[in-house]
Amino acid sequence: MTVPATYGLGQIKVTAIAGREVEMVAQLTGSGFSVSGCSGGGGVSSEGGGGVGLSCGEGPAATINDAMSLKVVKIHDTAAVLRIKPAG
Repeated sequence: MTVPATYGLGQIKVTAIAGREVEMVAQLTGSGFSVSGCSGGGGVSSEGGGGVGLSCGEGPAATINDAMSLKVVKIHDTAAVLRIKPAG
């Protein structure tokens, strides 16, 4: 999915839905990357080439780059509902 350039990310791609987490990757378009509040344990990893991996479970929204809110609303077996909006 494509997000506004002001979020500092290129397209976000869901790579897996495993258990109770949604795994995603995205290219970084800004000079840095920050994430806070990823629920369900979650985590962030470097994907090399200016990319980042993110894993989040259902629950409160994560704030990415102090600009974007990403919430995993519901996970249904092999599908997930994500809500992306401006942070704040």
